[in-house]
Amino acid sequence: MKLMTISSVVAALGVAMVANASPIPCGDSSSTSSTTTPTSAATTTAAETSSDPAPSSTESAAPEPTGSSSALWQPAAGTSWQIVLSATLKDTSANVQAYDIDLFDNTAATITKIHAAGAKAICYFSAGSYEDWRSDASKFKSADLGKTLDGWAGENWLNTKSANVRAIMAARLDLAKSKGCDAVDPDNIDAYNNSNGLGLTKADAIDYINYLATEAHARGLAIGLKNSGEIVSSVIDNVEFSVNEQCAQYNECSLYSAFTAKNKPVFHIEYPKGDDTSNTKSVTAAQVKKACVFTGSTGFSTLIKNINLDSWFQLCS
Repeated sequence: MKLMTISSVVAALGVAMVANASPIPCGDSSSTSSTTTPTSAATTTAAETSSDPAPSSTESAAPEPTGSSSALWQPAAGTSWQIVLSATLKDTSANVQAYDIDLFDNTAATITKIHAAGAKAICYFSAGSYEDWRSDASKFKSADLGKTLDGWAGENWLNTKSANVRAIMAARLDLAKSKGCDAVDPDNIDAYNNSNGLGLTKADAIDYINYLATEAHARGLAIGLKNSGEIVSSVIDNVEFSVNEQCAQYNECSLYSAFTAKNKPVFHIEYPKGDDTSNTKSVTAAQVKKACVFTGSTGFSTLIKNINLDSWFQLCS
């Protein structure tokens, strides 16, 4: 499942964005402009076409990725980003510091392109759900599977306490390392907020994300916490960033401010167009303000996206 919210309204999602948040609302724009720093960017839309758009002739070079230069990537709060999960990433000209892309759908060559653009590669995979189309789906046992994810055909909650499930996820981390990923974005950690059929609790989620963090770090990979605001305090010291969906919509952003207080990014997504609309039109200034202006918003890396997480995006300002 591509992206889950902690609200019961939205169970999951798909890909594409670039962002850095600002508390100053912005109006619509049909042009694409470059991001120069995490706190200064022009309102941007990137229209998705049958192929990714060519770089603008006025686009500046991407800024150097923020954070430590050590083997383990330590991004700073405000790091700009783009997320594309509904298709293979083709365009690396977004002038951002990090791209969040699907681990399975993208090759090592794509990640090499990201690095050549001066950015980091965050590789997404579902760590908490079985997806019957993945290349390693046959490795899961029937006992590993819980209830189906509501609204997501072919997906079941996973028993994250299973040694077999953990071994499969360790192999996925090996794949991320082999492809050159700098970090991983493991989704669907929050089974405790859903009818999972496995009795999984918050304590189980804390244990699981800490396990994944240990395994990721052993491979030189940074790792993020996807949604799961209720367990932030228990795992924040073991993860390098947060990936959040719709905390502004559901008035939950205060749960994630602990990250920016530690100079760690909150890669934040809002979907003002709703669940049924994905197009290349800019949202209104009022919608931008609602998505981007909240207590602590200046430290968030906010993107306005289509629900299907394609290549369209709009920045806060």
